[in-house]
Amino acid sequence: MESAKLKLLRVGELAKAVGKSVRAIHLYEELGLLRPVQRTSGGFRLFRADAVDRINWITKLQAIGFSLTEIQGFVREFENADSGRTATARVKSVFQEKLGQIRNSLAQLQVIENDIVEALEYLDSCKDCAPIYRPHECRACDHQGHERGVAPELFAGLSSGVSLENGGAAGDLVGLTRVRASAAAEDGDDEEAN
Repeated sequence: MESAKLKLLRVGELAKAVGKSVRAIHLYEELGLLRPVQRTSGGFRLFRADAVDRINWITKLQAIGFSLTEIQGFVREFENADSGRTATARVKSVFQEKLGQIRNSLAQLQVIENDIVEALEYLDSCKDCAPIYRPHECRACDHQGHERGVAPELFAGLSSGVSLENGGAAGDLVGLTRVRASAAAEDGDDEEAN
């Protein structure tokens, strides 16, 4: 077990161990986030096995939302601080700020989730809608349990942008009235035939 800890890794071996490209490892090194412990006589960089943990740490910070430049900045501040107390206070401040951003993002995502759920619930009743209605009428729907002019924002924005053909709203409504009248007459003929 101790010998595994002492084993030195070449760049390619390290990259493979963490699922990164060799270029990514070189970038971490250029930014001062990762340091080789020595070089071979042929000039190959060698890293300790704990470099895997360091790269996993970098990856986790990136997943949280830190850019490599931000990570580089607070690593430098930590390393150059005049005391451990100052260093840890700075890291705490950076993490608190990021936590605030994450909480804000989560709140925004919750609103978006609620909007989508509301729209899906509204649209679920539309599957039983009569085929005679045109898309632009959806914005003022008052059937299938819907209240006229009250549609979820995500859907209302879509249906309000539907263009009207045949001379705008008036021409379209006249055409629609004829279609509905024709459909009603056919229904009446069917009833008389029965």
